[in-house]
Amino acid sequence: MNRNRLPASRVIALLGALATAALLASASAAWATAPQQDENLRLLWSDEFDTDGSPDPQHWGCERGFVRNRELQWYQPDNARCEDGVLVIEARRERVPNPGHDPEASSRQRRWAARRSHAEYSSASLTTRGKHAWRYGRLEVKAKIDAQPGMWPAIWTLGESGHWPACGEIDLMEYYRGEILANAAWRGERPRVVWDESRLPIEELGAGWADRFHVWRMDWDAESIRLSVDDRLLNEIRVSDADGGGESGQNPFSQPHYLILNLAVGGTNGGDPSGSRFPSRYSIDYVRVYQQLPAVDR
Repeated sequence: MNRNRLPASRVIALLGALATAALLASASAAWATAPQQDENLRLLWSDEFDTDGSPDPQHWGCERGFVRNRELQWYQPDNARCEDGVLVIEARRERVPNPGHDPEASSRQRRWAARRSHAEYSSASLTTRGKHAWRYGRLEVKAKIDAQPGMWPAIWTLGESGHWPACGEIDLMEYYRGEILANAAWRGERPRVVWDESRLPIEELGAGWADRFHVWRMDWDAESIRLSVDDRLLNEIRVSDADGGGESGQNPFSQPHYLILNLAVGGTNGGDPSGSRFPSRYSIDYVRVYQQLPAVDR
């Protein structure tokens, strides 16, 4: 999701229509069983969003303002709510003043935000930073995205230690410009950011796909990170590829990560939202994090 970066250094091609069902099954066999039926997994934490109102502050914090990627929206808590058992992150077309406006801002990193007097859109970004973080296990998120032009929903994690990209980033789901992405990123030398990236055109999934809920899943252990949707493997990242890519030469995927759920508008990758219908809704039915039971307890 952090896209203010150098171009991707390499792209791992997505298994496409020519891949057989048997190949996909074997690639994810170790995690094929649903978590509630897997005796080797325990629920670490979850949010079912069953209580109407604001998201539970024990689980979620909210980002505010202009945050990253030259995106067009102003993040604010009011754009996230729970209703009828679903978390709704809503992007709106509305004018929001920027209290940090500084037309003379010179900081290279943040001047794009400071020089804007206002935002033309608002949305929300929820994070478990400082509340929930975990190392290894399974993350499941059941969600429905808006595939209109300019929308950029995401399910992603960042490592607790280190600045980006040395903290490590895992994008369980990004959607923009007609494609679903499943990525990981870490610090490199040349280029500065290393990306292991997979793309799936949404048109390959059939008409009406974006009108339904789908289950995105990350299975993460010391050897690999496997990213899938509806049991279809999208990308498998070797953790060892990121050796030395974290702070002090550590592997950024050997530390705890926290979760971010957000709906961005426009920006470096989102596209042009001017012709899209607002409000736009990104709906999340549940978030569940599981970990492997110790061998002695199996």
